[in-house]
Amino acid sequence: MCMTYRGWLSWAAKCFADCGIEEPEADAWLLLSHEAGIDRLYYSLNGDREITEEKLRALEKLAARRCSRIPVQQLIGEAWFMGYSFYIDDHVLVPRQDTEVLAEHVLGVLAGKAAVKERPLRLLDLCTGSGCILLSILKEMTGISGTGADISQEALAVAKANAARLGVTASFVQSDLWERIEGSYDVIVSNPPYIAREAMDGLSPEVREHEPLLALDGGEDGLDFYRRIVGQAVNHLEDDGELSVEIGCDQGEAVAALMEQSGFVDVRVIRDLAGLDRVVTGKRSD
Repeated sequence: MCMTYRGWLSWAAKCFADCGIEEPEADAWLLLSHEAGIDRLYYSLNGDREITEEKLRALEKLAARRCSRIPVQQLIGEAWFMGYSFYIDDHVLVPRQDTEVLAEHVLGVLAGKAAVKERPLRLLDLCTGSGCILLSILKEMTGISGTGADISQEALAVAKANAARLGVTASFVQSDLWERIEGSYDVIVSNPPYIAREAMDGLSPEVREHEPLLALDGGEDGLDFYRRIVGQAVNHLEDDGELSVEIGCDQGEAVAALMEQSGFVDVRVIRDLAGLDRVVTGKRSD
C-alpha cells in the first residue's frame, strides 16, 4: 500500500474524528511529525512524497493506538509546557495549558520576592508529577532552590529525567504530601488530585483509562488533598510565604474558604483565559 504524507495525514485525521477524538488534525500531525521526523516546512515542500513501507507500518500502529484513546503525548513521549518540551509516560499527568496560569502566577510572586530578598528563594512543588511546574519556573528564573515532592517513585523518575532534559538543578523527595518535607519555603505550589470521585466516570477515556488514578482522585468531594495541604502549609512557609494551588473550575470558593479558615490572608481566586476559576492563592499571616 502506497501513501503520501498528505494522504496519511488526511486519513488519520478522519479516523480520529470518527473515534470521537477532540483534535483529530492536530493529533494526526503530532504522530506524523514525530514518527517521520519531519517539520511543517518539509511537509509543505514534500507532502506528496510517498512514505516508506517501514514508516507507514509504524504510523499505522500509532494511529491504531491513538484510536484506542491512548493520549497522543504518551505515544510520542513528549508534551509542551510553558514553551518547554517535557518527557512524559503513563505514570504522570499530561501537562495542560490551563496549569500554565499557576506557573505564571508563581513566577510573578517569586520575581517580586527576589527583588527584596538578599538570599536564594526556596520553592516547593507538592505532587510534582512530571515536574513541569517546578522545572519550568526554575528554567525561567535563577537564584531559586527548588524541591519537587511526589508519593509516586515512578513519577519522580520522570521528573528527574525532565530536570536533566532541561538542564535544571532541583531536589526531589518521595513523600506523601508533608510526610518527608523539612524546612520552610518562600512559595509552595501544587496541582494536586482534585477530581471528585463521582465525577471520575465522566472523564474522557484518555484521562480515565490512561492517566494515573493516583494523580486524579481527590476523594468524595474532590477536596481531600486541599484539606491536607492547606492545613499544614503554614508550618512550612516563611513568614511572608505564599501557597498557590490549581483547582477545578467549581472549587474556587471552597478552597479559598479552607485557606481563610487556616489563617491565610490576601486569599484570591485567579481565572484562566477561558474565564474559569483555576488557581487559589494566599499568604501566610505574620
